[in-house]
Amino acid sequence: MQNASAQQTIKQSIKESTKNLFLRPNKFLLSKPFGLIVFLYGGTYLTANTLDTATSTVQNKPATLVTKGPSKFFASSIANISLTLYKDRTYVKLFGSGGPPRPVPFPCYILFAARDCMTICASFNIAPLLAPKISENMSKELEKRISGRSIAQFATPAAVQLFSTPIHLLGLDLYNRTGRQIAWSDRWSLVKKNWAASTVARMCRIIPAFGVGGVVNMRVRRGLLDRLA
Repeated sequence: MQNASAQQTIKQSIKESTKNLFLRPNKFLLSKPFGLIVFLYGGTYLTANTLDTATSTVQNKPATLVTKGPSKFFASSIANISLTLYKDRTYVKLFGSGGPPRPVPFPCYILFAARDCMTICASFNIAPLLAPKISENMSKELEKRISGRSIAQFATPAAVQLFSTPIHLLGLDLYNRTGRQIAWSDRWSLVKKNWAASTVARMCRIIPAFGVGGVVNMRVRRGLLDRLA
């Protein structure tokens, strides 16, 4: 967001955030931006886990059941999108350009919601569907080291950023240059300019959130449920 609003380059932003994390960790970890990220992903995983556990109870299936149907998509999307829109509304006001904070235009919310639906679908629906196919094409030796589910959980959320990042950048540009008569070709030129760097940055953020987070969540949930059983 700082890069899109020309506040800082991605490299400068990462450098400053890393410096603050190590030199002033208490300030960094208690900051509003960090708290919103914890709130967002905590709420998303809590919703997905609750649905899986409730479904396994109602259908009398193993407690470690991981659903992958429409109900999982809609429940996770509603939680993620509502929390993300609140986060993004705060973020664009903190890191946007064009003067003092102002209301976020409605089209921005639509674009941010579409962006998040793509990530949620890839993380909670496509990944479980791809996992068996990946496992089928893996050697037994390789699968002992890493499961097909883990590969799918890492790969799908990252890959979808290639397509969701332009939507993200367009939403930011609509906020940063709201109220101006900007041609769509001009907006598209700015999106293309930041596409590659922003895609890599979003992949680096999504992989820990839905890649590492998805695998850790799956294993922690399974371990806790096995203890309860």
